[in-house]
Amino acid sequence: MRRGQILRHEVIVGVERRRFWPDEMKLSILREIGVGGATVTDVAQRHDVTRQHIYQWRRQLKDKGLWPEPKGVAFLSLDAPELPATCKLEPTNSAPAEIGFANGRTLRCPPGMDEADIMRLIRLVETA
Repeated sequence: MRRGQILRHEVIVGVERRRFWPDEMKLSILREIGVGGATVTDVAQRHDVTRQHIYQWRRQLKDKGLWPEPKGVAFLSLDAPELPATCKLEPTNSAPAEIGFANGRTLRCPPGMDEADIMRLIRLVETA
């Protein structure tokens, strides 16, 4: 080594964290949510990604038309004291009603449940 020459050392620590996830892999991961009660957090930890990745992938795949919107789901505004006439809950004997809330909670009501009872449950879930 000559005088005045600087030695340069580069140390590599860790693994490059940017990974490429093909759409097929994203779809496979998204389909694991809810299977056996698996939450978004469970699935994210299993695949070493953040929960935000899962939500972002779902949004991207919906935009591409690869992730379907759930069928038979209606979103109702809960800040109104009464349900709008166009959004009345129709009793059905075939499938339970499922209501998702902004805070992440989900309310599942059995088929044929009275509308007044459903509204009481909604208020309880919102204030819990």
